[in-house]
Amino acid sequence: MRIVVVGGGSWGSVFAALLAERGHEVSLACRDPEQARAIAETGRNPRYVPDCDLSGVRAVAQADAPTDAADLVCLAVPSRAFREIAEELPAGARLLGLAKGVDPGSGRRLSQVVGDRTVAVLSGPNHAEEIAQGLPAAAVIASEDEAFALELQHEIISTRFRVYVNGDLVGVELCAAAKNVMALAAGGVDGFGFGDNAKSAVITRGLAEMARLGEACGARAETFAGLAGMGDLMVTCFSRYSRNRRAGELMARGASPEEAQAEINMVVEGITTAPALRDLARRLGVELPITEAVCSVLAGRSATELVSGLMSRKPTDE
Repeated sequence: MRIVVVGGGSWGSVFAALLAERGHEVSLACRDPEQARAIAETGRNPRYVPDCDLSGVRAVAQADAPTDAADLVCLAVPSRAFREIAEELPAGARLLGLAKGVDPGSGRRLSQVVGDRTVAVLSGPNHAEEIAQGLPAAAVIASEDEAFALELQHEIISTRFRVYVNGDLVGVELCAAAKNVMALAAGGVDGFGFGDNAKSAVITRGLAEMARLGEACGARAETFAGLAGMGDLMVTCFSRYSRNRRAGELMARGASPEEAQAEINMVVEGITTAPALRDLARRLGVELPITEAVCSVLAGRSATELVSGLMSRKPTDE
């Protein structure tokens, strides 16, 4: 296939390399022309993933990306840029979304802001740093077009990157967005030094929140126990590579959201996703106490007070 991967960050670069290993003709479209030039000259992306071999990938500036001739366009861009970039693509483009968030302007899932284009999303516990080292990983592809999802599964799967098909597009997208919010909370537990018991409780109750919201939106319950749900939630809450976990840790130690993101120097999706999911849940009448607490911290409230508030909530069934 002729494939364009838009987004020269860590995940876009690594995913482009995975596709090239499968024999596809891959162009990596970078927003910064200087970054594209550096990748083209060295076969590496020193800014994000220097371990990743990109010698089989053609790096180009985003303005020069051959999207008109592409069989597939993969969008590995922040959720806040997803809609704008998708709207600039040819009307008949087939899209694979690699972002994990929601449209911050509307709160809609990313597959809902691409117009009438054929779209699928890929999600799961896929930290780029490990995949760049050749370590095995697994993911799911979801689409309302089953034939498209099966085609992509066949074209992407390899002996080190196993791909499953999941027909629950709503659930997979909500898992991908919500797990970043829970990772902010889990990172807060790390920052306060509350220990493994507290962190396990936050993650477990966070998964319950994700499933409640998903059910209200029409998602399938089993999706939240799979790779897109539990799998991605665990890796995002525990991994040293997790930006969202690290941001939560920094904020618990006194950093503002802006300071935390500046220190990490990459997009922290949970910071923009949390308010959007909170507002969606309020419209649907779904209770998300951990998400509400994260939003309060992002708005400047004391995290210590919020921990006390979560622990003293009215007793209820699990």
